[in-house]
Amino acid sequence: MKNFVLITLLFATVFFSFDGLKNSEGINFKNVSFEEALEMADTEGKYIFVDAYAEWCGPCKWMEKNTFKNPKVGRLFNKHFINLKIDMEKGEGTELARKYRVTQYPTMMIINSEGEVVKRIIGAKNETALIEAVQNHLQP
Repeated sequence: MKNFVLITLLFATVFFSFDGLKNSEGINFKNVSFEEALEMADTEGKYIFVDAYAEWCGPCKWMEKNTFKNPKVGRLFNKHFINLKIDMEKGEGTELARKYRVTQYPTMMIINSEGEVVKRIIGAKNETALIEAVQNHLQP
């Protein structure tokens, strides 16, 4: 019985460790307010990438599971953007949805440190389409 418990614990540890590594390969969305992100963008000389989503949105969930978890997307976005994921129907998201006129989901925006939208991307995108959509807005 002790061996069974030890093997089960070992398997669980290995399984969850690899699962955690897999999930860390994609976009690293910051857990900060929009104002803090503006300050970070100004300090770091980057744009902000905002995933404006709604909890009930199927295409948003698809992007979270597929596009945003892609290692290539993660490397590019983590290097060049301050990444935010904001539910437009909760908290500060409701005010931001009005300010930035978000009416469709998913809506992704590239915003400069002054709070101005420099690129708006509407609808679910796979990794290739998303990378192509932001290609002209990468900081050197």
